[in-house]
Amino acid sequence: MSKAPGGRKVFNGIEASGTFPVEYRFSHAKSGNRHLVVVFANFSAPEDYGWSNGVFDNVRANILWIRDRFDGMNAYYLCRAMDFGLADSVQLLISNVTHALGLTPDQVTLWGGSKGGSAALYFGLRYGYRNIVAIVPQFLIGDALEKRHPKVAAYMLGEGAPAHHARVLDAVVPDLVRAQANRTANIYLLSSPQDEHYAVQVEPFLGMFQGYDNFNYLHSESPTITGHATVTRRNVPALVGLLNLLADGYAPRLGFVRHAAEEHDRDRSPVDAYLAATAKVQDADAFPPPVVTAPVADGEVPADGLWFTGLAPGAVRVSMWRNGKFLASPQVAADGTWAWRPERPWARGRHAVKVFAVDPAGFHSDRVEIHFTVADTVSPAAPFVSAPGPHAQVAPDVGFHGTAVGAAQVRFRENGVLLGAVGAAADGSWGWDPGRPWPAGPHLLEVVAVDGNGTESAPAPAAFTVLEAAEPAGYFMPRY
Repeated sequence: MSKAPGGRKVFNGIEASGTFPVEYRFSHAKSGNRHLVVVFANFSAPEDYGWSNGVFDNVRANILWIRDRFDGMNAYYLCRAMDFGLADSVQLLISNVTHALGLTPDQVTLWGGSKGGSAALYFGLRYGYRNIVAIVPQFLIGDALEKRHPKVAAYMLGEGAPAHHARVLDAVVPDLVRAQANRTANIYLLSSPQDEHYAVQVEPFLGMFQGYDNFNYLHSESPTITGHATVTRRNVPALVGLLNLLADGYAPRLGFVRHAAEEHDRDRSPVDAYLAATAKVQDADAFPPPVVTAPVADGEVPADGLWFTGLAPGAVRVSMWRNGKFLASPQVAADGTWAWRPERPWARGRHAVKVFAVDPAGFHSDRVEIHFTVADTVSPAAPFVSAPGPHAQVAPDVGFHGTAVGAAQVRFRENGVLLGAVGAAADGSWGWDPGRPWPAGPHLLEVVAVDGNGTESAPAPAAFTVLEAAEPAGYFMPRY
């Protein structure tokens, strides 16, 4: 859980039960308000979450922000390569949150600007949500993709962005309006002739809403409007005021309206359970945090030899942060290992870095924080032995793997006898195969790192038990 810029508590989660994982943010209603506002993003929205800059701090309703980011691309919340399973996954999230709050579609407002406005119209009309606020939307989505967003077009339309696929997307919203889908919805559409897309994307479609019970067109003209992006900014105060009216049950129109119910002591356990089950940061038992093998906790590292290495089984990448600022997001290999080296030397002194793992669906592990000191002269740190694991039971031909950042060589001893040595790679990784089988029984090795000056580190223990012996004659290993 985090806080929005204005202090409103925000929960971060992922609905992963559909075909496509859908990331969201959620904030509880104020004063027991019984309404849900669903927010769709435009192209310029920070982190692809629309209206997440504090403008909704005083809105009384529950708020669900949905992120338009799939495989690293925007998708108008609709499709990937014409697979509308993406839209189905978005609708699954909206439906689940609505149900968890004990609400019906009549207590939901869909809100969005630009491509978010197109999404608000699509989901509102198709799935029967009561209120739709669409700010400078695009009705001809395929045309907008072809003219202004080629990368998004390739993602949504498929390889080569076929023109006939673009025409299919052009018809998605207009066909719903022609069919008078969700005819009783309260629809508020804002645009301006000073929007460069107005003549093609909005004006030709306004007459199609004549059959709707409460369609409202907000026509905005002002010298301060200089294009598509400024239409929304010019009308923010009025729009947020409209949103609070809708949240309170007032849909501006002629006729009878009823104030929305407020339940200050309503049981929130169903929605709290849903937020916990889909929380972006997962419980450590379900998704363990990464292990940082270098730098060693509270150890010293040379300014020109700083490497970060570790293990994160089940993750596709790790995310690294220092003093609240993003550092890097190295990929995790198939064996769970990861590594990253800064491009520039770090300042001398003590540092703290937080690291968390990210799984294929985008869920996060808990954070781990590693503290270390960058120094001018440093004794080599003890190596990390990743295999065999502590007290593992192994076959006679067991090999050894690990990391020794900054080391030139790694040496292996048993009962004081040097068994062998192996060089360390630039990233500190090493692997050693003794070339002969081990005798049965327990073994305890001392593994040390050696720097370029021949200085040895403190030893790291490697304890394991060989289950079956296959010792050849003249084997050099000491016996117990």
